Formats: sequence, C-alpha cells, structure tokens
Amino acid sequence: AFVPAPGEDPVVARGEYLVTGPGHCGACHTPRGFAMEEVALDARDGAAYLSGGAPIDNWVAPSLRSDPVLGLGRWSEEDLYYFLKSGRTDHAAVFGGMADVLAWSTRYFTDGDLRAIARYLKSLPAVPPARGDYVYDPSTAEMLDEGKIAGVAGAEIYLRECAVCHSVDGAGIPRLFPPLAGNPVVVTDDPTSVVNVVTNGGVLPPTDRAPSAVAMPAYGATLSPQQIADVVNFIRTGWGNDAPANVSPAEVARLRDGGKPISPGWNESGGGWLILLPQRYGAGWTFAPRTHAGIDEAQ
Repeated sequence: AFVPAPGEDPVVARGEYLVTGPGHCGACHTPRGFAMEEVALDARDGAAYLSGGAPIDNWVAPSLRSDPVLGLGRWSEEDLYYFLKSGRTDHAAVFGGMADVLAWSTRYFTDGDLRAIARYLKSLPAVPPARGDYVYDPSTAEMLDEGKIAGVAGAEIYLRECAVCHSVDGAGIPRLFPPLAGNPVVVTDDPTSVVNVVTNGGVLPPTDRAPSAVAMPAYGATLSPQQIADVVNFIRTGWGNDAPANVSPAEVARLRDGGKPISPGWNESGGGWLILLPQRYGAGWTFAPRTHAGIDEAQ
C-alpha cells in the first residue's frame, strides 16, 4: 500500500505516486531520447519531466507543467479533476490517446485520487520558465465578424468550416467544443496534433459526467493539403496565438497519405528507424465509433 514519506504532503505524495507509477503519464507527456527512452522518469530526474512529448500515433501530448502558454498554468485543480473525470472543461477537450485513457481509465478513478493527481501536477513549476501569459487579441474576431478576410490565407475556410463550432472569437462552446484561442495544443511548437485532428477528425468519448459523444469531422478528403495548411496556420496565429505559421502543404500530405508526423521527433530519425513510425490503429482519434462499441467492450 502507498505510504507517504515523513514530512510530505500526503495528497501531493499520493498524486506523485499515481502520476509516476500506475498512471505512467510520462510515457506520453515526457520527451524521449534516441533509443525511445523517457529522458526523465520523475521530477527528480530534471526539468524535462512532463514537459511535453514527441509525436506518437501522430498526436503530441502537451506539457503538464505550469506554463500559462504551453502547459497547465491557467488551469485550476478543479479543472484538472473535471478533465480527468469527464474529458472536457470550459477550455479543453481530450484528444488522441488521452481519449482512450479517459474512456478506459481515469473516469473510473476515485475522486480522491483524481484530486491528488491534480494537486501534484499543479505543484510542478513551469519548464521552461514561463514566457509571460497568453493575451487575447480581438482583432481576429473583428476581422472574421466583419467579413474582412480578402487575402488572408485560411480565413475563408475557417469561417465556412470551423466557426460554427469554435466561433469567430476562437472561444468555442464550453464543455462541448474546445477553444482555439490560447489553447496550448494549438500553439505548441509541433503542429502535428492540430494537422491530424483537422485531417482525420475525432470523437469526444461519452462519460457519466458528460454523456454526449461529440464529433470533430475529418477534412482530409474534402480540403486540399494547401487548404488544411492555410487554416492550421491561421488558427495558430489568430486571437493572440503566438505560434509559427510554418505548416506546409507537403507536410499535410505526408501526414494524410503516409501517416508521418509534421515534426519527426524520436519516431522518425531516418535510416533503419522508420520501423518506429506511428501505428495507425483506427482513423481519426483513437477513440472512434468503429474501433469501440458499447461501454466496456473494446474492439
């Protein structure tokens, strides 16, 4: 049985035990080295621990440190608890492999264990040191609302395909459609996750706390690689998002047609390492209607 060390906060210690052991959060959220090893196994191993992972199955697990731009700095403990319980909050939604983690694991944790995980994660400092806070820029919303989009790459596609759910202000709809403005997944240096969800779509799994399954349509067959690159770059630079607009049509086509991430990371180092390319087990998000059935029966 877990027993905290003398002098430790028992809640934080319990959270650390769950995150580093049974939860093995670092398997996705910690960078990996050339031999696929996690470069840090716990906070004692250095600042890289839980600072964000490399592409796995064409999803990039974001930082769980307290950076307000790239991590959990603007999340409360209550946000984290509800996210792990239901998969959605006012400013986030599960995606990629985390959808499976929610559906088959964290939703069944006790409230005490989820709150311990939240307390521990909020105790971790920002890495690298916080580079300031996110500041919303209303000019993107004003431009879209007024239709002044001539010559702005990706803006017309956003209005036609994205704004109905994610809104012209990029705020989305709380606990239904996640915001794009200030979203750490959107502004991370590696845009693989954003390109993947636009290309292949996904599904928010239902839980007892949020019983509706919410789908993101796949645009890989209806938008060209150029159009996807344009709208992703528009999202990554709109509403005050400060990310490079550097996604190219060739990179989109490479992900769509060959299953290769935008940023190679550890799983595509070249030469004989191509065997480590992401394994595509199901279209769209890993939690998809045709890969799962019922509540407890994985297909």
